[in-house]
Amino acid sequence: MQDSPIIKNMHGHTLEGLGLAIVSGRYSVAEALPPEPVLCQQFGVSRTVIREAVKSLVAKGLITTGPKVGTRVQPQQSWNWFDPDVITWQAQCGLTPEFLRDLVELRGVVEPAAAKLAALKATPQDIAHMELAYAGMKHAVEHGGDYVSHDLRFHQGLLLASHNRMLVQMSKALNALLRTSFEISTRKKDGAKLSLPGHRALLDALIEHSPKKAEKAIGTLIDGAAQDIQVVLASRRKLPVVSGSPSQILVSTRKSVL
Repeated sequence: MQDSPIIKNMHGHTLEGLGLAIVSGRYSVAEALPPEPVLCQQFGVSRTVIREAVKSLVAKGLITTGPKVGTRVQPQQSWNWFDPDVITWQAQCGLTPEFLRDLVELRGVVEPAAAKLAALKATPQDIAHMELAYAGMKHAVEHGGDYVSHDLRFHQGLLLASHNRMLVQMSKALNALLRTSFEISTRKKDGAKLSLPGHRALLDALIEHSPKKAEKAIGTLIDGAAQDIQVVLASRRKLPVVSGSPSQILVSTRKSVL
């Protein structure tokens, strides 16, 4: 028997509330979460909902449970950084220098490999998908609109075009990470406009089936994003916060694979 939409909404609200509280540092490492009755009152839900949320947080590596020790917060190195919820909670709470540096390094490892594979394996349908995303990016630059969502579809298309099942599975988490990077780049004046030629070069390399050109093109895009992030880190301004709930942040990428 499936849970009703109301139960699912209560679970999602409770999970997000607890997750954000942990990621934001409201509960410190090794600190015990409040007892169930307190959490029930806080979120206005039953013990069953609290227990399901706790199970989800354990699966994400944010907390651990055990007899006599209760439910306690885990250190960040234990968190599942490939979980989209964990990523988006961190983005909402405020980005850290460590998070941004890890993001740049991860992109430098994963996307060039995906680009080389896509240059060899991309189908006409893959190219058409990325062309459509690129057209959306170009339209957003010239006429206004949601550039980031189209940018995400383009990069997700790259991972799908690799036709590597593990890279495709990684895209679920990478999409949340990539959105964080794109949000920063597009806040830079003409950031979206300046990135268009690099995306066109990558797409042309895939059409030519040239792994070397594809690797070079994605490298240029990653280097540009890294420079944008370095500017943010070098400034004395507070690091940016990505707004929206995890479901809102990921909605465009989920639609693109349906």
